Amino acid sequence: MDPSLLVVVVICTALVFDFTNGFHDTANAMATSIATGALRPRVAVAISAVLNLAGAFLSVEVAKTISSGLVDETRIGPAIVFGGLIGAIVWNLFTWYVGLPSSSSHALFGGLIGATWVSAGADSVHFAKIVDKVLVPAAASPIIAGVAAAAVTFLVYRFLVRKRGGRGFRVGQIVSASLVSLAHGTNDAQKTMGVITLTLVAAGSLPAGSAPPVWVIISAASALALGTYLGGWRITHTLGKGLTDIEGPQGFSAQTSSAVVILLSSHLGFPLSTTHVCSGGIVGSGVGRREAPVRWRMAGRMVIAWLFTLPAAAIVGAAAGKIASLGEAGTISVGVAGILFAAGIYLLSRRKPVTAHSFQVPEPSTADTEPDRLAA
Repeated sequence: MDPSLLVVVVICTALVFDFTNGFHDTANAMATSIATGALRPRVAVAISAVLNLAGAFLSVEVAKTISSGLVDETRIGPAIVFGGLIGAIVWNLFTWYVGLPSSSSHALFGGLIGATWVSAGADSVHFAKIVDKVLVPAAASPIIAGVAAAAVTFLVYRFLVRKRGGRGFRVGQIVSASLVSLAHGTNDAQKTMGVITLTLVAAGSLPAGSAPPVWVIISAASALALGTYLGGWRITHTLGKGLTDIEGPQGFSAQTSSAVVILLSSHLGFPLSTTHVCSGGIVGSGVGRREAPVRWRMAGRMVIAWLFTLPAAAIVGAAAGKIASLGEAGTISVGVAGILFAAGIYLLSRRKPVTAHSFQVPEPSTADTEPDRLAA
């Protein structure tokens, strides 16, 4: 395959992954707002899409980490990156179909690591940086967000809800959800920017260590925003209703805690999983409000999916990268297999669709309407 054509194919595939990242992670920002009725589903995803787009322009530190930190960009080619992207897309679509909020970020890292390892050798993977920049934050971030959300939720109910009856928390929840969307754009859009930049460096179109060009930033931001607007309703249902019963003050606490953790990690250049952070924040908010039962079985299923994400995507990415690196026929075969898998998942999802209409707007939360009961 002509090298320039292959680069175009890889860039388009990266934007497809970015699109799946958008609808896969819509729930991170808006699940609690939809669950409490603070925002209607379509309004929520529209706001989230706009802020995801804006957030992508705030920083490029995470993109630099991916383009020059995880693998040796001088020892891989576009075909290997293509295989890694296919691995990430396959895992994203599978977990979206079953409604599990796994990490799109770790799917991307796993696919890229697996493809590079098998095709270019283990010494092409920077394992020390992966531990430092990916695995340690992956373990710590949901715990930090959960503890912070539990503490904030307890304080909000203890001092604010008892005095004011929770009035104003719906507005606060909209603001905090918007902040999470902005933070998500700042962190997650950069991952696709980093992959495209890595492809251009591997193809010799950019020098090693380059920052993402402006057109890369714009295209990655747009793909993420479009995917977000379509809404990942299956995962939104899991996060909004499957982990705990959420009220307005509780949603505000979870979202604010998550946004702070994500924005801080983006500033430091950590390619954090926003799914891990927001899920940890929601569970923490359930712990912080005594009346909210945490569904630990669902939380356990979610954590198991997290543990499998990176190795599962790595296995698919390794196979796809190896086949794609064999030549034009291999690249075409991997592309066709990816398209067939995506089509199969879509057809299966139509058998039991989950759409914006699947969400009934709840009555005003107890915290908004019955302050006397809460004060008691």
